[in-house]
Amino acid sequence: MGAHPHPGSQGAGGTPTATKVPTTGEPGGGPTGGQSQDGLQAGLKNRHLSMIAIGGVIGAGLFVGSGAGIAAAGPGILLSYALTGLLVVLVMRMLGEMAAASPTSGSFSAYADRALGRWAGFTIGWLYWFFWSVVLAVEATAAAAILTGWVPSVPQWAWALIVMVVLTGTNLISVGSFGEFEFWFAGIKVVAIVVFIVVGALAIFGLPPGDHAVGMSNLTGHGGFLPNGPGAILSGMLLVVFSFMGSEIVTLAASESPNPVLAVRKAVNSVIWRIALFYIGSITVIVTLLPWNDPAVLKSPYVAVLKSLDIPYAGTVMDIVVLTAVLSCLNSGLYTASRMAYSLGERGDAPKSFKKVNKGGVPAVAIWASVAFGFIATIFSYTSKDTVFQFLLNSSGAVALFVWLVICFSKLRMRRIIERETPERLTVRMWLYPWLTYATIGLIVFVVGYMFYDPDGREQMILSVVAAAVVLVIGLVLERRRTRTTAGK
Repeated sequence: MGAHPHPGSQGAGGTPTATKVPTTGEPGGGPTGGQSQDGLQAGLKNRHLSMIAIGGVIGAGLFVGSGAGIAAAGPGILLSYALTGLLVVLVMRMLGEMAAASPTSGSFSAYADRALGRWAGFTIGWLYWFFWSVVLAVEATAAAAILTGWVPSVPQWAWALIVMVVLTGTNLISVGSFGEFEFWFAGIKVVAIVVFIVVGALAIFGLPPGDHAVGMSNLTGHGGFLPNGPGAILSGMLLVVFSFMGSEIVTLAASESPNPVLAVRKAVNSVIWRIALFYIGSITVIVTLLPWNDPAVLKSPYVAVLKSLDIPYAGTVMDIVVLTAVLSCLNSGLYTASRMAYSLGERGDAPKSFKKVNKGGVPAVAIWASVAFGFIATIFSYTSKDTVFQFLLNSSGAVALFVWLVICFSKLRMRRIIERETPERLTVRMWLYPWLTYATIGLIVFVVGYMFYDPDGREQMILSVVAAAVVLVIGLVLERRRTRTTAGK
């Protein structure tokens, strides 16, 4: 789904745990009843997962945040999206290999727990929960801003409260209600992007609604394809990388479906065309039809294209689409944060109450805990926007890169574990293992290093590293206490 862009931003050790790879159901299949492999209700239908997988890469960051990337790199932003998209494809392939062998609501955190050590699963799990809990506040505030524009008589804080309450309710009822909401949210996003690309492609070739073929003039003019130099490609990557956060959600959601392995396999195999179509396809339309340095492109690139083609009510139409994307991100963010909290509770890395499920088969306490943090962050977004809230944004900003690194390192260890214990479950395999995995690690480390070098990314990276270090220390202290307690028995 891609997180909403943050304002102003954009060898592992340890002893593997004794947890076995689940072998419920047939090899390559999934649970055979109404309960998932980790105790949650298997209430997501195939159509839910298909749409979550397709729409999961379309976030508000694409509709709103892409303008900043285009302003930074010009038409060369296409290379930024292509490189970042390649990174996501490789990481998703690695995650898919592990998720197909062992579907779980904890996804990469549970795999890190087993492959790298409990400290790794604890650290990345809580950082991921922190990221999505902050995203709840970002999305609630963004939705409220749009709704206030339509109904100014209702205060913006009240709209934020209403949105949070409604989507909390859908998540509490059942996982099926979450899936149904997300199915329609994602459906609207997918239809909007496809229509935008079709209309834009017709205009590029001079067909209605365009009046003349624009050719390559906007790609090569106005300073050339890389008007700000090759280095702008990397700067562009820093701005777009967080838009892809959310691609991994389907691997968490798959554990609550009748056939998680099939769902994971389909999602992983389709990630290439999804990124190529929705991201690269739509951005190509924008930078081909309009000059990259047009002020309207920076403000709202999709609205700028529609207005240039004299599409009536372009602003209103895009407001509806962006609102849908924001609500989708909030809905999925709450689901994702709660399932990670549930998994942490199940593994003893969070309060035991987090693993309790209600009559609907959902982890109610984990949902309320995530919502509570989201509410607090939302309050800060109004009372301390430039201080506390900005600190929360920056300290969670680089979590996507940390998650991807952990997935890569976990994959190197998990392949050997799976081959040794349940080789029949290797139904999805990483390409050119292990060399392509090493190359992916190298690329992510390079991007992390560039963030320290880049003035706009430095503060975000430093605060994110500090946050990760704090969580890691807490995890190591708790692990030492557990070891002492166990030894004393």
